[in-house]
Amino acid sequence: MQAAKTAAKGPSKHPVHILVVDDERSICELLEITFRKEGHRVEIAHDVPAAKRKLESQIFDIVISDVRMPGESGVDLLKLTKEIAPQCFFLLITGVPTVETAIAAINSGADRYVIKDHELVDQLRRAVREVSESLKWKKEAGYLRRELRRLTGLDNIIGQSSKMREIFDMIQTVAPQTSRVLITGESGTGKELVARAIHENSQRAHAPFITINCGAFPETLLESELFGYMKGAFTGAAENRQGLFQAAHGGTLFMDEIGNMSLTMQVKLYRVLQEGKVRPIGSNEESDVDVRIIAATNKNFEKEIAEGRFREDLYYRLSVIPIQLPALRERREDIPLLTRHFLESFRKVMEKPINGISPEAMRQLESYDWPGNVRELENTMERAVALESGSEISLPVLPDRIAGYSGVAAATAGSHLNIPAEGVDFEKEMADAERRYLQAALEKTDGVRTRAAEVLKITYRSFRHYAKKHNV
Repeated sequence: MQAAKTAAKGPSKHPVHILVVDDERSICELLEITFRKEGHRVEIAHDVPAAKRKLESQIFDIVISDVRMPGESGVDLLKLTKEIAPQCFFLLITGVPTVETAIAAINSGADRYVIKDHELVDQLRRAVREVSESLKWKKEAGYLRRELRRLTGLDNIIGQSSKMREIFDMIQTVAPQTSRVLITGESGTGKELVARAIHENSQRAHAPFITINCGAFPETLLESELFGYMKGAFTGAAENRQGLFQAAHGGTLFMDEIGNMSLTMQVKLYRVLQEGKVRPIGSNEESDVDVRIIAATNKNFEKEIAEGRFREDLYYRLSVIPIQLPALRERREDIPLLTRHFLESFRKVMEKPINGISPEAMRQLESYDWPGNVRELENTMERAVALESGSEISLPVLPDRIAGYSGVAAATAGSHLNIPAEGVDFEKEMADAERRYLQAALEKTDGVRTRAAEVLKITYRSFRHYAKKHNV
């Protein structure tokens, strides 16, 4: 009767995505029929682990969960949901109401506490209708919160891993200072985002934040870009032009790929950093500049200095505060979070009804090594959203290098080993894993074997043994 009464109301004007979690299959079926008839999308789970998997791979607006279930409880799921998908409305239902349960539900952040009785369906219908009607206001409030975070420069840096929490803490610590910062890390790890966050959290936030890629300009052009020039200083100089140091006066100049700067330009940059003055090309006069320098590189300065490609004195001028960004493969626990972030962004831009990602696709994303880091993951998700014709990102729309990736990392991704029915060649898998770690360590340290051994936390003698064993 309740389901029939619900159906008579007609489809909702604002359909939402609902996850129903209950070990009683009859309750799940009743709620699924009820809300599907109202035009909502409904997913079912019968325990907390199954619900967790769905929350990690899909985007929900509402979670409806029973309190008492075998194993973990609905309150446990509530706490988990607030971590994974804090934007979700959470409705707890129970057939055995107690004061203790109600207090625990409210303290954990439940939006509604509903008793399983003859009015259960009507109460849930009213709650879902209220949520769907107010969702646009909630999204607007969420937009304002995101704008507020954007003003602090931290909104676009996604991560909850211990390594990223350390980066967030470092940003907050160094931002108020005036010291120069050197950000190192592989390409695609987000060096400019960190630089911008430091600027936006500093006292210079009201002043310009100007960026330049030092590797994108030949020496003569880089000099004119940084220091400016006077009319007639060289062929084509038809007017006076201000350099980036002067343009960034009072603010921050982010110098990306500083390791690609020529030795001649390094000398000129060192002089500016030492004296705080710049002289435009073709001018006899210097002008004072007050600029905070944040530099970045994906190169190994230890090797660059040893081989005479970078001045040691300039390095120490730039690296007053060094920040090393982790590669994405070093913080795999952030991959689902980043994936959902990019999925939400691109599905809105492309206006496609994609609300999740299949477990198989997510497993491959988590196991892949991401040599291009976060930038590669972002491009991968843009491609996947563009190609996907279903309601969730599936394995076939991922690039072949990711969809077909295999090995120990892929086999162990997730919470359990994924051993195929035909079994695995254990010795070969272990050998492949050793070889990949050796190669990754060498890539990370630009081929310096002593440092590669340190990265792998083994002795140099052991490193030589494994390298010889695997012909690396």
